Order: sequence, then structure tokens, then C-alpha cells
Amino acid sequence: MTGKAHGDKPTHRLVKITFDEASIGRSSQDIEHERAVAIYDLLEDNSFTLVDGDAGPYVLRLGITENRLVFDIRRENDTPLMAHLLSLTPFRRIVKDYFMICDSYYKAIRTATPSQIEAIDMGRRGLHNEGSELLMERLKEKIEVDFDTARRLFTLICVLHWKG
Repeated sequence: MTGKAHGDKPTHRLVKITFDEASIGRSSQDIEHERAVAIYDLLEDNSFTLVDGDAGPYVLRLGITENRLVFDIRRENDTPLMAHLLSLTPFRRIVKDYFMICDSYYKAIRTATPSQIEAIDMGRRGLHNEGSELLMERLKEKIEVDFDTARRLFTLICVLHWKG
């Protein structure tokens, strides 16, 4: 299946991402910029399909309730399709480790040798991949995403954790 509708527009994709500001809130200007970049990257290229077959394109509203990430998925006209709650607990260690290694990476850029920076970056990418694979596994019963989309969503989850 190509996932195309009339006009050759992909239907199995996200076209908009918003936040439940009541549960996520606003952060510093730097973190808001990181959120915006993560959203831009995700919307530029993604593959997102509801397993039950409801056709997209989709609007995703993210929120947090009781340590769960809420995927409120809607049609472009705001018709609700599904709300999927995803426990954040399995992501805690990976996100914490990812923040630590990112901090090391940004410090290393200023003082370390290129080979040291490369080694830290390999570890950082490895953790990012681990988080992306975990996300794909946790979503697979309800939402199918490709690996690149999972990576971009994991980046967004990290940015949401990093709210200051």
C-alpha cells in the first residue's frame, strides 16, 4: 500500500503536532526552540499509521497525564480518532542517560579531541536508537511508525522531558 490519497498526498503521516499546554506547559526560550526544531523535523518526513486502518493524514496532540504520554490522534478537521496513553516509566533510564551523554557531548565539543567527540557521539546515537526502538515496540499495537519517525518522536519526548 502506498498510503497515497487523491492528489498524491501521503495519507499515512502526521501533518500537525500540538501540545496540551495545561499538562506540558511552557519552558525556557532555548527549550521552546528545541521543541520547534523537533516538530519541524518530524513534520518534514514521517510515516505514521493507525493499526486499525483509519486513514490520515493525522494531527497529533501530545500531553502528559499521570506519568503517561497522551497521543491524542485526530483527523485534519479535528475529528478524534484515538487517544493512546503510553507509560513514560520504561523511557526514564534511556532519557536520563541520553541527557547525561548529550551534556558530555556539548562539553566535549569545546575541549576534547575529535576522536573523543566521535566516541561520545556514537554513544549518544546508540542511546537515541535504543529509545527509538523502545518507542516503536511500545506503539506497535496501535500505531505503526518507521524507524526515522520513531527517532524524531523520541527526540520530541526527550525535549518534553527537558522542560526546565
